[in-house]
Amino acid sequence: MRNTVLAAAIGLAAILPTHRAEAGPTLDAVKARGQLVCGVAATAQGFSSVDDKGKWSGLGVDLCRAGAAAIFGDAQKVEFVPLDAAKRFPALQSGEVDVLASNSTFTLTRDTALGVDFAGIYYYDGQGFLVARKLGKRTTKDLNGVSICLQPGTTTEANVVDYFQKNKMAFKVLPFDKVEDMRKAFFDGKCDTLTADLSNLYATRVAYAPNPNDFLVLAQAISKEPLALVVRHGDNQFADIVRWSLFAMIEAEEYGITSKNVDQAAAMDHPLLKRMLGVTPGMGKALGVDEKWAYNIIKQVGNYGEAFDRNVGPNSPLKIPRGLNMLWTQGGLQYAPPIR
Repeated sequence: MRNTVLAAAIGLAAILPTHRAEAGPTLDAVKARGQLVCGVAATAQGFSSVDDKGKWSGLGVDLCRAGAAAIFGDAQKVEFVPLDAAKRFPALQSGEVDVLASNSTFTLTRDTALGVDFAGIYYYDGQGFLVARKLGKRTTKDLNGVSICLQPGTTTEANVVDYFQKNKMAFKVLPFDKVEDMRKAFFDGKCDTLTADLSNLYATRVAYAPNPNDFLVLAQAISKEPLALVVRHGDNQFADIVRWSLFAMIEAEEYGITSKNVDQAAAMDHPLLKRMLGVTPGMGKALGVDEKWAYNIIKQVGNYGEAFDRNVGPNSPLKIPRGLNMLWTQGGLQYAPPIR
């Protein structure tokens, strides 16, 4: 009975008219320019960094390339603009960039007050702690009485205060206005722990520790920091393309489609794969892009797991565990709505 219902649903979908997306001002501007302009974090190893030859790499970078692959069929048609935290939202609001993949946390006030929309969570992060292994600290509950290097007046400080007070733990703050000074103080042994987003701590350990193996990122997070792609509010069609480009990468991993086997997948007699990879038309028309949009993303950029592994996971210097960023089928939070 279930297979009969599924077949009937597929048949019904095939005869229903498909709405064609109306081009919005952002997409028109991107096409006229001939490239997507993507704002990324200025220095975020594993998420966005540039080598001495000018080549960008990182998880956020790959998501920008996915958007270019969907729009142009060419993942290289993207310009990267490095932005520090204070400049990222103004750059998007002013039109300097089309989209942000800048490790921006999705919050209510940002979503409602800045004239922007969050178009898909690509990394579930949280604030944590970096400690020297010699201290013997293995969980956040072991941190009672520690001294903490942090920047005053930040959400990072507020999260620390909330967590330690809630758990009736003592702590001492060593405040630093500059990140560089704070980081140096920690590695010089002037404080017991350094706190930041977990992804930032993994990058800090690799990039700045005299011997990374002497330091441990505690696994527990004390806050929710969902990092999301960001677009200007009101241009729904462009937001759809950005959002579904991410979803295509997640869906591809769920179905085992990779950059290496996507051609074989497209040749399979499987309704879902044929629809997703553009063999059966309709999805591209709904987004206002070529029917091969998802195929181009997977072929040129890869699925979500491929991008995670090479940039921040086991095949990268950071070696961050997938954790919450596992697929929902494997106990994680990464979940893509159906492409149908």
